[in-house]
Amino acid sequence: MPTGFVNKCLLASAILISFPAASAVASDNVHIAAAASLTNALNDAIAVYEANNDVDVTVIYASSSTLARQIANGSPAQLFLSANVTWMDWLEDQGINVQQRRDLLQNRLALVSASSSVPMQFSPGEGIAIETLLGERDRLSVGDPDHVPAGIYTQQALETLGEWEALAPRLARGNDVRAALALVEREETPVGVVYQTDAFASNAVRVLGLFPLASHDSITYPIALIDAEQNTAAVALREWLTSGAALDIFAEHGFDTSISTP
Repeated sequence: MPTGFVNKCLLASAILISFPAASAVASDNVHIAAAASLTNALNDAIAVYEANNDVDVTVIYASSSTLARQIANGSPAQLFLSANVTWMDWLEDQGINVQQRRDLLQNRLALVSASSSVPMQFSPGEGIAIETLLGERDRLSVGDPDHVPAGIYTQQALETLGEWEALAPRLARGNDVRAALALVEREETPVGVVYQTDAFASNAVRVLGLFPLASHDSITYPIALIDAEQNTAAVALREWLTSGAALDIFAEHGFDTSISTP
């Protein structure tokens, strides 16, 4: 699996023309709150952006629910990238000034494993229950369905497939999707449910199979300014993150960018 770009400086030089003029964002700092599943892709995108602009970008990664609550409580983030639309909607319901919102990326839900005792392939929903992959005391690693988007999608999928009742008592609940991934990477659980892009970013796990698209809500990542339309640096960064140059970086990390492609 790819682990990122080998030479970001060369890539940055190649797409310099795609960036706003450096004078527009000179000596500024932009704070981003971003879903944990974006970590690798967004880090690469920001590295390219900072190489071509006199701007410092600070990113806090966590579950979208945690970030949304922090923003509602006064976190200084000027940009929010959520792993589902629900938490962006929630922020608007709290009276937060969400601006220039648009859907940016999409993802898939994947069943993954690092264990040699688990079959190389396993298709959720095709007749054999996921529970059969678990030993008597094993658990299924997931993002916490009570608030983590990946866990919410997982619960929806398992309910659709008729497996939620059996698996709900056997969940190892992570505070975000990367925590769920880590349990599988360390083989503390034989299998887990994460985003396809999380598996793409890991050298330790393999995708057994993808959950049917119809089994859960669309996994859509919206981006928005948070009361920051007067912040030139934040506006410029948001504009670039929705550009073709940035979308190419997200696509390199396995995200579906067609929702943003004209």
